[in-house]
Amino acid sequence: MPSLPEAVDQLARRTGFSGVVQVERDGDVELAKAFGHADRAHGVPNTVETQFALASGAKGLTALAVVSLIDAGVLDLATTARFVLGSDLPLIGDDVTVEHLLAHRSGIGDYLDESDGHEITGYVMPISVHELALTEDYLAVLDGHPTAFPPGDRFAYCNGGYVVLALIAERASATPFHDLVHERVLEPAGMGDTAYLRSDELPGRAALGYLTGDGPRTNVFHVPVRGGGDGGVYSTAADIASLWRAFFAGRIVPQGWVSEMVRPRSAPEESRRYGLGFWLHESTDAVHLTGYDAGVSFRSTHDPASAATRTVISNTSEGAWDMTELLDDARA
Repeated sequence: MPSLPEAVDQLARRTGFSGVVQVERDGDVELAKAFGHADRAHGVPNTVETQFALASGAKGLTALAVVSLIDAGVLDLATTARFVLGSDLPLIGDDVTVEHLLAHRSGIGDYLDESDGHEITGYVMPISVHELALTEDYLAVLDGHPTAFPPGDRFAYCNGGYVVLALIAERASATPFHDLVHERVLEPAGMGDTAYLRSDELPGRAALGYLTGDGPRTNVFHVPVRGGGDGGVYSTAADIASLWRAFFAGRIVPQGWVSEMVRPRSAPEESRRYGLGFWLHESTDAVHLTGYDAGVSFRSTHDPASAATRTVISNTSEGAWDMTELLDDARA
């Protein structure tokens, strides 16, 4: 039977994996490998220090920023969206709370409904992506979606809910959302290589996102030009490991809030539960962040019992999943 590094190499060759695989335990890196290209046209290879888009993996950062404001007394779990939004987004019910939004139990209509069967590589944004750079810009796409069910009734994954959370956090703190995440999450976590980069001015260490496993077409017309509350941050595997360490050490929010955020609020799938901003393993204490979008696939799992972190980031739409399964099987 091949060792894990050998198995990773074999799978990468067989599938054409593009991205980074990292396994860390108790702060020691056991495996860190990069494959494929950050820029295919110019032959720029991915490295373990490449910055990749995380898609919905950024929801964990949004949740942490919001909870840090709650801990500071700026917001409360029971704060209603209406209290902060005023007359904006009138179809959001008056009884929808910050807690409902964090737990994907708000019932609000979603501007990007992942259950509608659209192709991940389709052009699904309702307005031109270059118009979505600031949190307030999203008002144009969040409005006009009727309530799907009463808040608290059930779990329904909602991208729009996390953009609403970004709006609430920005307005309540009087701080631009991107700055808020930097100050309250990235800095205390030591995530110096993580930022909400614009897709039309990526720095040299950032990977372009590719729609397929081969070919030149990127996702630049598929996702917002700059990420926001529901996704789009760029990061490295090392920074993701730093995030997990800082989170569970209580350096971003206090330990009481750590426990609250990883307490199951829903069991939406047979294989996973959900807390506040984080997916939870169905039966263990392991916690997940996952991202999936055109040109992006990402999953990072942290097991606090063993202090082990397994991260796969790919700059292709489907690239991460076979590698994630390999790491899960190796752990089992």
